[in-house]
Amino acid sequence: MAMLVWAMMGLALWHFTIFLPDRFWGGIVGAFLGALFGAIIIGLAVNGFTVPGEVGTHLSTALEAVPGALAGIALVYFVGVRQGNEAT
Repeated sequence: MAMLVWAMMGLALWHFTIFLPDRFWGGIVGAFLGALFGAIIIGLAVNGFTVPGEVGTHLSTALEAVPGALAGIALVYFVGVRQGNEAT
């Protein structure tokens, strides 16, 4: 259940990338994948690479994914900037 929460938090934060210039590596799809994988990887790392079940899922589980999603979006953005993706 926690994996679903992490993925949904990554998806929710990805929606805010429309306010940034589109310089992401892979465009908006790259930003989506960065947010999704960042949220899941950091969520797993915080929980010792185990996925809590339904009983172990709380509001704090969703908050664990926020730094990962932001880091994933930032990573994809800066890779895109380094490659010279120009905002259109």
